[in-house]
Amino acid sequence: MIKACIFDMDGTVSNTINSITYFANKALTENGLSGFTPDDYKYMVGNGADILVRRMFEKNGCTDEALYKKVLKEYNESYDNDFLYLTAPYDGILTLLDDLRAAGIKTGVLSNKPHPTTLKVADALFGDRLDLCFGQREGKPIKPDPTVLKEMLATLGVKPEECLYAGDTATDMQTGKGAGCFTVGVLWGFRTEKELRDNRADTIVEKPAEILKLIKEKNGK
Repeated sequence: MIKACIFDMDGTVSNTINSITYFANKALTENGLSGFTPDDYKYMVGNGADILVRRMFEKNGCTDEALYKKVLKEYNESYDNDFLYLTAPYDGILTLLDDLRAAGIKTGVLSNKPHPTTLKVADALFGDRLDLCFGQREGKPIKPDPTVLKEMLATLGVKPEECLYAGDTATDMQTGKGAGCFTVGVLWGFRTEKELRDNRADTIVEKPAEILKLIKEKNGK
């Protein structure tokens, strides 16, 4: 019996790649470094802002630690100050969240974005459609460590086997598996079907509505 569905944020419920590209390139170019394309960022994101900026520096061949800290600070601040710029829910996500709520399924978002930004984005895009939302918090491990996902399950009062975890990257599949959830790889996000299958996605979906159908099938409805 599926009682909850928890989603990754970037590349799963919200299309943020152009926003990330804009703010990351702004921070880089204003500090004399080269920017990158959205396709480049699709493979650099997913493990939090700290690691994203590390990857941006690696691709620039830059090892200046003081500059790294400056760019990271500027990226986080500029993104947080205009967090909806070039960002929108993927087609079908709002309907899916409404349908899940109508079906009595609890919903949540788990992101490696900084927690304050995660909350702002979730509130602006999804309003009260989510029961729980967590981003990267001080003292808490980020995905693929399953600790926070397990915390969310406990808060929602559901067992791991009663939850679907949906995401678009290897990190998400590893997180869901680590927590004991049924993992759903989504194809409208940032990565490939091969990456999802290689990381043991239990199933793959092409459209958000397929998640509701899957839950109904599992619940015998």
